[in-house]
Amino acid sequence: MSDVAPAVVLDSVRKTYQLGGQPVHALRDVSLRLPRGSYTAVMGPSGSGKSTLMNLVGCLDTPSDGRVVVDGENVGELSEEGRTTIRGTKIGFVFQTFNLMPRLTAAENVALPMLFQGVPGRQRDQRAEDLLDRVGLGDRTGHRPNELSGGQRQRVAIARALANDPALLLADEPTGNLDSETGRAIMEVFADLHAAGNTVLVVTHERHIAEHADRIVHLLDGEVEREERVAEPRRPTAPQRRGGEP
Repeated sequence: MSDVAPAVVLDSVRKTYQLGGQPVHALRDVSLRLPRGSYTAVMGPSGSGKSTLMNLVGCLDTPSDGRVVVDGENVGELSEEGRTTIRGTKIGFVFQTFNLMPRLTAAENVALPMLFQGVPGRQRDQRAEDLLDRVGLGDRTGHRPNELSGGQRQRVAIARALANDPALLLADEPTGNLDSETGRAIMEVFADLHAAGNTVLVVTHERHIAEHADRIVHLLDGEVEREERVAEPRRPTAPQRRGGEP
């Protein structure tokens, strides 16, 4: 996998917060590259800097020092409006808590990011249906979140994250609210997305989830403790279920 034009570059990144008048060094001199089409997991104990790293890569925050480059854009040099544009067009987010709109159907939830980008209605509807079919929910397009299982809601969230064809898919503890069987099914979806060429970054505290990636980055006290290549990434073997549980 070539490193010529990586999806994400972190060069000597530091992030310091002020807490009670005292500096808190959330990240210390972190350098990292995510090649396009790569599948990377970030692990570490609470307070290791995982959330800060995710916020910087997701253009939700800017570094105190160093460079964060996402799809060729230096995040630290962008205005808030510029970072919002990148979040809307180049990054897809998948959260532990799904964050779906309860009054909207699955298809309407998936179409929402495209609405914000001005995509015409018919095109939005067709792409939403195509994405839901891609994650195995082609027969649940008209269902609202309360009519779906936890695993199905997370599949909707993944489809929504792909709505604007992002350069990068970020997942923050994507199986944290799911039982183990449903979690395995969701990781199958990520494996399929990676196989299709998507760049995936997963933040997790669970070793068995991280082992689905090709590389694991271990953070400790705001620093990269070590990087680990996964010799044989886990790949779910159960057939993907369409429509039903999970």
